[in-house]
Amino acid sequence: MRLNDLIEGLAMHQVSGSTSEEIFGIAFHSKEVQPHFLFVAIKGVNHNGHDFISEAIRRGAKAIIAETVPETHREVTWITVPDTRIALAQVAARFLDDPSLALKVVGITGTNGKTTTSYLLESVFRAAGYNPGVIGTINYRFGNIVRQSLNTTPESLEIQKLLAHMVKERVSHVAMEVSSHALDQNRVEGVNFAVGVFTNLTPEHLDYHGTMEEYTQSKAKLFSRFLEQSKIAGGKFAVLNQDDPQTSHFRSLTSVSVVRYGMGSDVDITIEEAQVSQEGIRGTLKTPRGNIKITSSLFGRFNLYNIMAAAGAAICLDIPLEAIRSGIENFISVPGRMERIGQERNFTILVDYAHTPDALEKALFSLRELAPIRIITVFGCGGDRDRNKRPMMGEIAAQLSDLVVITSDNPRTERPEAIIAEIEEGVKSVGLEKISLSESPYRKGYFTVVDRFEAIQVALHMAKRGDIVLVAGKGHEDYQIIGKQRIPFDDREKITEALDKIKP
Repeated sequence: MRLNDLIEGLAMHQVSGSTSEEIFGIAFHSKEVQPHFLFVAIKGVNHNGHDFISEAIRRGAKAIIAETVPETHREVTWITVPDTRIALAQVAARFLDDPSLALKVVGITGTNGKTTTSYLLESVFRAAGYNPGVIGTINYRFGNIVRQSLNTTPESLEIQKLLAHMVKERVSHVAMEVSSHALDQNRVEGVNFAVGVFTNLTPEHLDYHGTMEEYTQSKAKLFSRFLEQSKIAGGKFAVLNQDDPQTSHFRSLTSVSVVRYGMGSDVDITIEEAQVSQEGIRGTLKTPRGNIKITSSLFGRFNLYNIMAAAGAAICLDIPLEAIRSGIENFISVPGRMERIGQERNFTILVDYAHTPDALEKALFSLRELAPIRIITVFGCGGDRDRNKRPMMGEIAAQLSDLVVITSDNPRTERPEAIIAEIEEGVKSVGLEKISLSESPYRKGYFTVVDRFEAIQVALHMAKRGDIVLVAGKGHEDYQIIGKQRIPFDDREKITEALDKIKP
């Protein structure tokens, strides 16, 4: 594509040099630049692409998009723009022929529930006879292709490449998890959403956003900016959780059609006669197009909301009720989301990604509803991240568990013992006492075990008939970050390994 066609419509401060050059590709990493490429210098958290412009030119870049005017390198075309992230997204979409226009894209945002909602939607799309694709926390997948996810929502150029590949593979519908980082950094600029889904909002990523207000505004951009400017033909919809306090704010920011879901009466979609047990969920899904009986193998009352969110998006896309029912029923589980391990045991072991106070509280409340003899919770908190949540999660675990084993998560560059000590403050605040491993396994209390595998072993040794052991925080992750090293570690594999040492 010629450069002048590629940059048409960009907000530009200045253009220096020829715009008639033929552009063979786009890159935002200098090492990926090839001859006749356009290099877009974006500012990251740790690196600034403007520092690598010279390398990009040495590698053959014919044009540069940047936010500053050059003092040298006049031998290439230079385009200055107010925001290179927006420019990258726009040129990527244009270079790849706006692939999202050929798809039905559902963007899902919120603190918790995004992944499960995307999996449910994928199942519903498949039940309706469509060819689905998913971009999310666990992986990016479509057809026979599965790629490991490095970010919940990748950079804009990668998103457009994924969507273009999906179009080539005849994908029709896409469920995309949209993170607050992606929204704040405009990574989904140029994605033409048909539906935006809001799950819930509770404190998370405040180390990045700074305040809840900034975090909320980032989430709101899906509805106030990206859904609004979508160029798809036909109606656009916002599917909002009426039971979350932020829904009224999000609703005020968008002019698209709104579909509300929740457990109250003043909603468009709800579930009545809900029964939640260790076997799963049963109930009647009420929608504007009629009611259907549903069954699901998912654990927990919070999954009622994920089911309603997925059903709401499907309704907006005119998917038949029978396909919605079948998709919900056929879906078994999400890797690392209330995933059951060691089914042959006389106690229940679950692995869950709950790594925020809200997610942990919802998980434990749901388990309490199942009336176990005891709940044994193993969890930690990540290092170099929001410290405020550590005592909060300790308090929640102590209030809703019988035994708590505090351990490491991804300590990163912090000392695990220091993180555990901050979690302990919350545990102590509700009066739960620290006990030793030699004391009665039936006494309420908490342990601290720095090594996560050891902590899992302790919890499983303590478990008796009728108990539930929840190993929380890492879910599907197959690594631990200690220092700056990523070390193989999968809770599910470690549980299986520990169980092999315990007689049934």
